[in-house]
Amino acid sequence: MLRRQGWDLTALLNAAHPQAPLAERNLWLVRLIEWLRHAPLKDDRATAAAAEGSAPAAPAAPSAPLPVRRLRYLLRMLERHPDHAKAFAEVIASVWADVDAIGLFAEVGFAPRMALWNEFLGRLRRRLLPLSADTRELAELFELLFPHEQDEQWINAVDDELLERLGLLFAGAPEGDWREEMRAAITVLVSAVRSAGLSGALRVRMDPQRLASRPFRNLATAWEQVEQALVDPAHAGLPARLQYLRGLLDECRAAVRSVPDHLEEHGVSVDLMFGVEQMQARLRRVEELLAVLLAEHPQRELLRLVADLVAVVHERRSIRTLFARHYSLLARKVAERSAETGEHYITRNREEYGDMLRRAGGGGLVIAGTTFMKFAIAAIGLSAFWGGFWAGVNYAVSFVLILLLHWTVATKQPAMTAPALADKLRHIDSDAGLSAFVDEVAHLFRSQTAGIIGNLALAAPMVLVVQLAAWLSFGKPLVGAHEAEHVLHSLTVLGPSLFFAAFTGVLLFASSLIAGWVENWFVFHRLDSAIAWNPRIVATLGATRAKRWSGWWRENISGLTANISLGLMLGLVPALLGFFGLPIEVRHVTLSTGQLAAAAGALGWEVLRHWPFWLCVISILGTGVLNVGVSFFLAFKVALRSRGIRLADQKRVRAAIWARMRRQPLSFLVPPKG
Repeated sequence: MLRRQGWDLTALLNAAHPQAPLAERNLWLVRLIEWLRHAPLKDDRATAAAAEGSAPAAPAAPSAPLPVRRLRYLLRMLERHPDHAKAFAEVIASVWADVDAIGLFAEVGFAPRMALWNEFLGRLRRRLLPLSADTRELAELFELLFPHEQDEQWINAVDDELLERLGLLFAGAPEGDWREEMRAAITVLVSAVRSAGLSGALRVRMDPQRLASRPFRNLATAWEQVEQALVDPAHAGLPARLQYLRGLLDECRAAVRSVPDHLEEHGVSVDLMFGVEQMQARLRRVEELLAVLLAEHPQRELLRLVADLVAVVHERRSIRTLFARHYSLLARKVAERSAETGEHYITRNREEYGDMLRRAGGGGLVIAGTTFMKFAIAAIGLSAFWGGFWAGVNYAVSFVLILLLHWTVATKQPAMTAPALADKLRHIDSDAGLSAFVDEVAHLFRSQTAGIIGNLALAAPMVLVVQLAAWLSFGKPLVGAHEAEHVLHSLTVLGPSLFFAAFTGVLLFASSLIAGWVENWFVFHRLDSAIAWNPRIVATLGATRAKRWSGWWRENISGLTANISLGLMLGLVPALLGFFGLPIEVRHVTLSTGQLAAAAGALGWEVLRHWPFWLCVISILGTGVLNVGVSFFLAFKVALRSRGIRLADQKRVRAAIWARMRRQPLSFLVPPKG
C-alpha cells in the first residue's frame, strides 16, 4: 500500500523532519510502522545496496516475523547513515515531547464510565468513524500506529539485541519524561479504582471482611508515598512503602472478586459486572506500570507493556467480545433460574408421572376454552394489530389461569427443563455421572410425553363435547363449516405449518429467556424485600399479608412473566411481522389440536374419511415435535454456553442413550415401579 504511494525506506528517512507540524510527524510515524508491516523487504534491501554501491545485506533469520526482520534492516540502515539516525531519533523524541502519554497508560482499554451500553456506543463510534493523525493524544495515535491484531505478536518477538540497538538511537533523549508520564498515569488509575471501590453500587456488594482494612480509602495515600520515594532514588523507605502498596492492591483485588459471588446469589447486573472487570483491569495496569518503573533495565518491560496495550486496543474494538463476556453471566443466571423451575416439570416416579398427566389434562381443559375464544375473536373481524392483540390477551389469560391452577401446558416444559438437563452434563466424566444423565434424559422424555398426552387427551374431547352440545341446543355448532374448512386448509402438512411450528418453538424459548431475565431483575432490585418491608406497603396490607405477598411474587414472577410474554408474542408477533410483509403465523400443538377438533365437530364424522383431515393430523404430530424440539434445542445450547460446558465426548453420550433405549425402551415412556 505504501509503495503504491511512493513511500520506500529512502523516501521515509528523507521525510523525517523534527520541526514539521505535529500532524505531519504523527503521519510519518504511521507510515514508518506501515513500512515495517507491509513493504517488500527485498525491494528496499536492493535499493539501499544500490545507494551504497555494495551487495545487498544478508537476510535476517527466516523464523523471525517480517516486521522484526524489517526492523533489523532499518537499524542497519540507520547505523550506516548517522544523519538519518539523528533525524529519526529527533522526530520520535519530538513527537513524544508534544503528545500526552498519560491517556495511553491510564485510559486505553477502559471505559470513561462504568456502563456497558456507553462502552458499546463508544466502540461502535471507533469502528465507524475514521481516526485523525492530527492529535496530541498518544492514545489516539497508538490506534493508528497499530491497527492490526498481529502487531502484538511481532512486538513480542523483538529480541534483546534489537532492543539494545534501539536504545542506543535514543541515548540523547530525556529519560525522565516517560517515567513522569507513567507516575501520573498510576495516579489516575489509583484514583479511578478508589472512586469505584467506594461507590455504593459496588461497595455494598463486596464482602465486608475484605473491606475491614479499608484498602480503597488508603490506596491513594500509599501510592503518594511510593511516588515520593521513586522521585528520590536515595530514599530508604521505598521497599517498605512498595510492599504496603502491593498489599493494598491485593486486598482491593480480593474485595472486587467477592462481588460476583454476591451477584450469583442476589441477581446479576451486566453493568456491575462490567464495572468489576474494569476495576480488575485497572489494578493489573497499575502492576504493569510499577514493573516498568522499578525495572533496572526497563526496555523489555516497556516492550511487553506496548504489546499488551496493542492487545487491549483490539479487544476494546470488538463489540462481539464485549457482549459475549458480559452477558454470559446473565445467560447463566437466566438458565439457572429456568433450571430451578424446570425441576418441577421432570417426573421420576409413577406418582409424579400420574400427577403430570392430571395437571396436563387440566391445562387441556383450559386450552379447549381458549380455542373457542380464538374463533370468537377472529369472527369479530378486527384489524390485524387489534386482532393479534386480543388473541394474545386470550392466550396470556389462559396460560396464567393454568399457572394459577397449578396445571401445565406441555410446550412450556422444554425451555425450562433443558437447563436442568444441561446441569447434569457437568458430571458425565464418570460412568456414574453418565448413567445419571441418561436417567435424566429418560425422565425428561417421559415427562414431556405425559404433558402432551395429558393436554391433547382432554383438549380435543372437550372441544368435541362443546360442539355436540351446541348442535343439540342450537341446531348448529359454535364453530361453523366455513371456519372448519379454513382450519383444514391452514393446518395441512402440505402448507407452511411445520415452518410456523418451528417459529413457535423459537417464541416458546424466547418466553423462557424473558422470564429468567425478569426474575433476575426482580431479585437484583430486591422487590420481594420491598414488598415485605416497605413502610407504605406494610401500612396498607399489614405486616403478615405483606410478607405473604412478597413470597407469592417471588415464587410466581417467573411463571407469570413466561406465560404473559408467550401469550402476547403468539398473538402480536404474527401481526407485527405481517406489517412488514412477512406472512408468518404460529402453530401451537395444543391449540392446533383444539382447532382441528372444532373443525371435525362442525363437519361431522364424514371428515374422517377424507385425506385433508389426516394431513392435518400428521401436521399436528410434526407441530408437537418442532414446538418441543426447537424450544428445547435453543434452551439447551444457551444453558451449555452459559455454564462453559463443551460436550466434547458426544459419541459416548449418544452411545449411552442408545444402549438404554435398546435395553429399556419402555423407560422413556413409562415410569419405573417403586
